[in-house]
Formats: sequence, structure tokens, C-alpha cells
Amino acid sequence: MKVAILGAGAIGPASAALAASRSHDVALWSPSGQGTSGMTDHIETEGALTGRFPLRIAATLEAALEGAEVALLAVPAYAHAALLPRLAAAIPPGMPLLIAPAAALSPLAFEALRAALGPRAPVGGLATTPTTARRLAPGRVRIPAIRAAVDVAAIPAAAAPQIAACATALFGHASPVAPDVLHPALANANPIIHAVLALANVTRIERAETWPQYELMTEASGRLMEVLQAERDALADACGLQVMSLAESLHRASGVPRAPLHEMGLAIAASGRSVNGPAQMETRYVTEDVPFGLSFYLWLAARRGVAMPRTEAVVTVLETLWARDLRDNALLSALAGLDLTTALRDGVGR
Repeated sequence: MKVAILGAGAIGPASAALAASRSHDVALWSPSGQGTSGMTDHIETEGALTGRFPLRIAATLEAALEGAEVALLAVPAYAHAALLPRLAAAIPPGMPLLIAPAAALSPLAFEALRAALGPRAPVGGLATTPTTARRLAPGRVRIPAIRAAVDVAAIPAAAAPQIAACATALFGHASPVAPDVLHPALANANPIIHAVLALANVTRIERAETWPQYELMTEASGRLMEVLQAERDALADACGLQVMSLAESLHRASGVPRAPLHEMGLAIAASGRSVNGPAQMETRYVTEDVPFGLSFYLWLAARRGVAMPRTEAVVTVLETLWARDLRDNALLSALAGLDLTTALRDGVGR
């Protein structure tokens, strides 16, 4: 299959390598051009996937999409507001777009931007990315883990089996079908885990210290994660959904047995899959996972009449520590006039 990977931070190249390792023809594009600077015709990987894999570096979005059968968007959620209109104008109507992760209903925002096109390919939403990854050099990436399973949904909702089969063919993971793209938006464990780790280790981050994040997923931080998980689960229940636990998500990502979260953190570290936490305040653990995770929960909770006091408190404290507004999400303005239930099920303008 010919696939265009849109995004060249760490996840994009890692996803490109994984798809290429499965004999797919891969083009990699960087929206800024910086992500592919210094790259040639291959990507080298270490960790859960080790090898040297061919790919094509696309200088333009149009070049990346040329001849592709499917595209994967793998950029931070904070880049979606600026990038989705550009993609909506460039991606052919018949080409499915997979968005990983499907943060804050970004697949629905993309769908709304293309409402005037009429009949078109479905939009896919993945609960998380196919791999975890850290960029080591322009042409090299470390992949600590390849997901065993990633929940997949689509717009319109009935197209989910088609999108799930495509994701599995590309990346090899199991793709349990989710009822709609709100499910993966709530199922991603990163917003809760990352926000708590950032809150508990803010001085280490501010001082650029090296700290092993899974070893520091302590019993106390695990308790806070579980409280936030309970509020998220109540929100999902109010939306008629049931999402996987944080423990299940860690199990799928790392393969360690399900256990209390602090025990799973130690098991991940012992397995050699541990990674260091962020060492700068400008970290996606806060700048992405709060506005497009925890704050998205609060936006949805206000619409559903669900109280989330602990989540609200964590967002407020992180806003104070980071001295910035962590609730600003331009994607949500595109959804303000939609009936979410109908749009998630049937799409917009189909």
C-alpha cells in the first residue's frame, strides 16, 4: 500500500519505519520542512523495531499525497488547528485520512472542513499512535514500544471496520473498532498520565534534570491518575461510552502485566522500555495533553452536565505553574454549531 505520513517529529518517522518494515511504500512529509532536514532515502531504528527502512522524503504536501492510497497525520494536536484546513484543501476526496491520536475530536473538525465536498472517503481516528518514539538524529529514531492494539473509529461511524482493517494492514497492531471518534478522544491514556507526571516533577523539568518517568510513577502519583481516570470514566459513561483503563493502556503499550499503576511503572522500567521524562517546560506533556486532553474533557463535561472537580483543579494548577492558558483549543470552535451525536454517527454534509 502507498501511504503518506504527514508529520516528521518522532512519531511520524517511527510510523513510517513500521509501515516500511511491513513492505508498504512510504512517503514522509514535514509541514515545516525541519523534521526531514538531513534525512535521505531511509530511516534507521532501534529498540522494539531495529533496522534500516526505505522511504521517500516529500518536499511538498502535494508530492507526499501523489499516488498515495491513504494518509496518516502524526503531528502534535496543537498543530491541528493550522494544519487541518491545509489538508482539507489538498487531500483528494477519495483518500482516507487517519489521525493519530484523535485528540479533541480533530477527525470531526477535519470532516466539517470538507462538508462541501459531498461523497468522500471516511476519516479515521486512532486512540493513540502506532508506536512510542524518541528522535535520536535526523535519520534515526528509537522505538521503545510498538502498540499491541489501538482502538480505531471513523466518520461516518459505520466505516470503522474499513478504517480498522487499513490501520492493521499498515502497522500490524490489532484495531478494536470503537463506536465513534469520541471514544478514542477519551480513551487515550496520555493526557492523564503525562499531566500528572508533569505536575509531580515540575521542578525536575524546570531545571532540565534527567529523570526516569516510569520509575517516578509512584504510588502517590498513581492515586491522582486513578482519581482523574474515574472522572474521565464518568464523563464517558454520560456519553454512552466505556473506555479502557490506564492499566489496560499501559499493558497494550508495554506488554507488562496489569497491576496497580506504580507497580506497572516499575515493571516497564525493569523491562528496559523506560524513557526519560521531559527536561524543558515547553513539553507536549503539558502544551498538548492538557489543552487537547484534560481541558477537552472539561469542555465536553460542561456540555453534558458532568462535574470533574479534580480534573478542573489539576488544569488550574498546571496553568499556574506553566503561566499560560491551557484551555484554548481552536478546534472546538469549529464544532460549536454541530449536533455532536448526529455528526459523529453520520458525518457532516455527506
